[in-house]
Amino acid sequence: MAPTSVRERESAGTRELPRAPAPKPAPEVTRVRAPGSVSARRWALIIAGGYAAGLVGSALGVPSPYLLASLLVGAVLALSGRVRDRLPGPANRTSQALVGALMGSHLTPSALMSAAPSALPLTAVTAATIGLSVAVAWFLARKGRISRPSAVLGMMPGGSAGIVTCADELKADVRLVAFNQYLRVGLVATTAPLLAHWMAGASSGSAGGGSGSWPGLGLFHPVAGPDQLTGLLTLAAVSVAGVWAGRRLRLPTPALIGPMLAALVATMSGVIPAFAPAGMLQDVVFVLVGMDVGVRFTREALRRVRGLLPSILAGMTAVCLGCAGMAWIFARATGTPLMDAYLATTPGGINAVLASAVSSHGDVALVSTVQSLRLLVVMLVTPMIIRRLTPDRPKPAHAAAPVRDRSRVRP
Repeated sequence: MAPTSVRERESAGTRELPRAPAPKPAPEVTRVRAPGSVSARRWALIIAGGYAAGLVGSALGVPSPYLLASLLVGAVLALSGRVRDRLPGPANRTSQALVGALMGSHLTPSALMSAAPSALPLTAVTAATIGLSVAVAWFLARKGRISRPSAVLGMMPGGSAGIVTCADELKADVRLVAFNQYLRVGLVATTAPLLAHWMAGASSGSAGGGSGSWPGLGLFHPVAGPDQLTGLLTLAAVSVAGVWAGRRLRLPTPALIGPMLAALVATMSGVIPAFAPAGMLQDVVFVLVGMDVGVRFTREALRRVRGLLPSILAGMTAVCLGCAGMAWIFARATGTPLMDAYLATTPGGINAVLASAVSSHGDVALVSTVQSLRLLVVMLVTPMIIRRLTPDRPKPAHAAAPVRDRSRVRP
């Protein structure tokens, strides 16, 4: 009998509701690559493009062409929005390890003995560079809208990766510190080869970017020395062992400093065959170094610090000019060529500075020693400087007041 009342019809309708259809299997989610994200294949093409640009720069006589050309290519791609990623981690670590091995291979006993008489002036220059950077940072924090920790960390000369890593722990703005550090590295990487080439003169400068021959020949001679296979195996062993030791010892920038120390030990032993990167391998390493710096200058990074950019650039210019003045004094006091003194005292950018020293046939041992010493000192004293400039202050009374329950307040 069919229900007649409304209640009976509603009750019957409730009992006779059809079953819900079984849920359909969720469609497979396909990962959509974000705009500006770069695949490994595209990275290979970009790096090859940077190398091709370096060949053009070499033909035009540009100093350190592979470094400068790849830096420019990376910056253009980043500012145009075509690349928003950093250089892949394996490529970045490999380039740092090979640069460290190249640095350590130049620290021969004779080179270290020749730099020994200048130890005291070099120590004074290192301390003066750090003091100048801290003074400029203090002025920026006083006149601008930058906190003292962020200003000091952003102006520290050297150890960009390590400085950025410890920025959060030291209560600094990580993004601002990273931008300041890599902007300084970019300025040094761009100006150091040009100034070194100008100081060295046309007779001592080589525009080949370190290979000095047709690129095809460098392909078959990737390391210094006659035995290429043994040299390559030694280079790989020094790089891997150095990175492992650097991480175990918790060195600043372990992928760079670790291989440098391992190469130093191998070179000082006198029984290890020549293994320094040379020819096309060295050029590719410089391309990776320049590309890693260039791709950091994205539109988003520039937009964040647009209001602070004039004061930051003024501070960096003051630091660079101050370091150039100290290089002139050091060169006059010790008889060191001005180009070597300038590259040794530039405020950071150790990878780019080493590339400039190799390309301009400078004293790589002196440059490596001074830059590495300052890098270690900066990483050791920076936390103490930050804590000294920003002592713990008691919280104001209103900071400890309980927060009202806003759930009862009408919007």
